[in-house]
Amino acid sequence: MPGREAAGGRPLRWQDRGTTRNLREIVLGRCYSYLAERHPALGRDTDCLKIWESLKYTFIYKNPCNTTAEDYQPLMELASHPIPCNKSLFWSKTNDLAHRYTKSSHSFLTLEDTLLGYMFDGVSWCGDPSAPGINYESCPKRSECESNPGSVFWKTASKRFAEAACGVVQVMLNGSIEAGAFRSSSIFGSIEIFNLNPDKVSEIQIWLMHDIGGPQSESCSGHSIQRLKRILEERNFTITCEDDYRPVQLLQCVRNPDHEDCRLCPSSMETP
Repeated sequence: MPGREAAGGRPLRWQDRGTTRNLREIVLGRCYSYLAERHPALGRDTDCLKIWESLKYTFIYKNPCNTTAEDYQPLMELASHPIPCNKSLFWSKTNDLAHRYTKSSHSFLTLEDTLLGYMFDGVSWCGDPSAPGINYESCPKRSECESNPGSVFWKTASKRFAEAACGVVQVMLNGSIEAGAFRSSSIFGSIEIFNLNPDKVSEIQIWLMHDIGGPQSESCSGHSIQRLKRILEERNFTITCEDDYRPVQLLQCVRNPDHEDCRLCPSSMETP
């Protein structure tokens, strides 16, 4: 799915596809749906049509490799809304699990749970200098040009989401990845951690999740997590890390109810 990880760590979700068909209708539909169902209070001040027009002007009839963060500033302003303190959840390589959790608990917000992320998650767009001004066949990959519309959009949105975080911040990482749970090349590792404000964020809680029955490639004492902690400590953050945060693990267990990791009492605690 095109999106944050496709953008260089927070998904490069733009590969091998052109502009999403019916993009205007999708964006407007998602905007109206978000305002009606998720955040009705925003409806008084949010103009979905202006948001679409602002997006359109960032790419139509333009070279898709010349996109800048400044191109998206009007869009960011139109779609921005406050994020309550203690509600921000960042993630890397835990896309499905993080969003299953926010959907079921309603206690936290990822970028994709904000209006901006909700409207544009999973869709792609890019322009063409020749008519009709939109390329429906192929948008450039990040390997082809860094300044493509998808990469620049998600990096810009991720930066703003991190800057807005306050109070206790959660980070969900994947401890079953052999290459390491924390990657400096990810959107989280290259953009979000450097835009968190230590004057606004009181604590960063890392939830290191492992696949049920899957490899335990790294724990909270692992090399990449220790590297992440050093980066954050140098920026004067207080950090904690927990392996397999139980409320999230219980959600994983919905799909694996009979696995030993999902027992209410671990085997080591059972009486003979």
